[in-house]
Parts: sequence; C-alpha cells; structure tokens
Amino acid sequence: MLKIRFSRVGRRNKAKYRIVVQEHTYAPTGKHVEILGSWDPHIKEGVFKNDRVQHWIDNGAQVSDSVFNLFISQGVIKGEKRKMNISSGKKKEGAEVEGKTEEKK
Repeated sequence: MLKIRFSRVGRRNKAKYRIVVQEHTYAPTGKHVEILGSWDPHIKEGVFKNDRVQHWIDNGAQVSDSVFNLFISQGVIKGEKRKMNISSGKKKEGAEVEGKTEEKK
C-alpha cells in the first residue's frame, strides 16, 4: 500500500521535511516513488505539487494524519482535519491499568 508521508531532511535542530509517496513498509528516509513537495516547520512555509498530490490520492494512496492536516490547512485538499492521537509513551508511577495499581520496583 502506498502512503503519502513526511521524510525528514536537514540538519540537527533545523528540521525540514519532504512529502513523499512510498510503500508503507519502507523506512521514511528510504526509497520513494515520488517527491510531492517540502515543508519547513520553522517558518511555516511549504511547496506542494497540488496536481500530483490529487493524482496519488485519487489512485488510492493513503495520507498520514499529519500530512493530511497540513494539506487541509494549506488549502491543497478540502475537508475536515483528522484528530491526532499522540501519546507521551511514559507511564506515571502508581497509575491505574485495568483496575490494578502499578508499583515501581
């Protein structure tokens, strides 16, 4: 399955992203089918190939949530933004999990 997603480029602490079409099993920095644009989050500026983005979406490529929301806010596609489910990945000490209390050993 093809996905449209970010691929990070740029220096340390100065991220820039390419928006690429690639197979979902490949690493984000790996082999890609086509570059659809770029995004600089520091200055909130991007360059997009609107016709190619629409082409890939029409041909069944799935768009990641963050890229989808970026396309909506930049006017590349129309629709409502998707809700992002971002977790910190850390469990708090003494937090309840399924009715049981975790204890730090």
